[in-house]
Amino acid sequence: MDEAQFSIALLWLFIFIYSIAGALDFGAGFWSMVYFNRKDTKAGVIANKYLSPAWEITNVLLAMFVVALVSFFPNATFTLGTVLMIPANLILVLLSIRTAFMVFAYSVEEGYRKILNHISGIAGILILALLVVVLPLTHGGYIREVNGVLQLPLSKVFTSPTVYAFIGLAISMTLYLSALLLADYASLTGDGSGFAIYRKHSIWIGPFTVLFGFLIIFTIKNEATWLYVNLWNYSLWLILSVVAFLIGYWFILRSTKDKNVENRSSGIALLLTIVQLFLASYAYGKAHLPYLVYPATIHESITNEEMYRALVIIYIVGTVLMIPAFIWHWRLFIRNREYVK
Repeated sequence: MDEAQFSIALLWLFIFIYSIAGALDFGAGFWSMVYFNRKDTKAGVIANKYLSPAWEITNVLLAMFVVALVSFFPNATFTLGTVLMIPANLILVLLSIRTAFMVFAYSVEEGYRKILNHISGIAGILILALLVVVLPLTHGGYIREVNGVLQLPLSKVFTSPTVYAFIGLAISMTLYLSALLLADYASLTGDGSGFAIYRKHSIWIGPFTVLFGFLIIFTIKNEATWLYVNLWNYSLWLILSVVAFLIGYWFILRSTKDKNVENRSSGIALLLTIVQLFLASYAYGKAHLPYLVYPATIHESITNEEMYRALVIIYIVGTVLMIPAFIWHWRLFIRNREYVK
């Protein structure tokens, strides 16, 4: 594995971890908005219990990904940073709004809490949609150079079926993953009502994730033929990903509706769905190589050798320091029965 391949593998790992953490974070924010102040169920309380200690971790992972992209592939970052100046700044504004409103929603007068919570939940979904738009832009055909200036015609972006397929998959998978997590969260405390609510949501949202996944492959065939052809070289990975999803979906279907029984089927379904995402994203990432932003390859975009070595050392040290903190956070908040209760 050469320098460029190692760097893109590290970047892919950051993307995958952030996609899972971000999906759970933004999804929990959405469900918190839906069930905010509902007196007939604790579904909103369950979402807030996860959201309160988790959103800071998600922002840290996003910062790590951006720094890794800028550091390892400065040439590609220049291209994306130039054409995505407006969307990127809009994401930063929405992140600020979401964070501030989410915090202030629990410290202002009662009459303002609902509107702040709703704005925070909607902002999370908008952030997710804007972030995922970057992926189809790397397929080529969108960015053009006019008189030496890189431009991104937004009319072409937002009339592209591929872009909407990616947005649909991102939103549906976010809601599906977060519903599974919160169902498992509810079962951890024996809250049968909350478990039943999130189980129901995951059951009807699940098929949409498969539908949008197939739509992406179908639309890529027309807009990025090179990627579609490469994907078939990793068809086994895609098939295994579908199998993992179906097994996980079967687990949530067979889970009990007994409100007095703690059920772990949702946790197994969540784990298998993460495996499914790993397999599918691996196939997509391998098919995307050697291009980072088509037609520029990773070898054309990689930083110089001295910077590369320094970055590898920094990230190894940083990872060694952060893994124990993440494990401690997981045991303290996510799987701590007393905290959840």
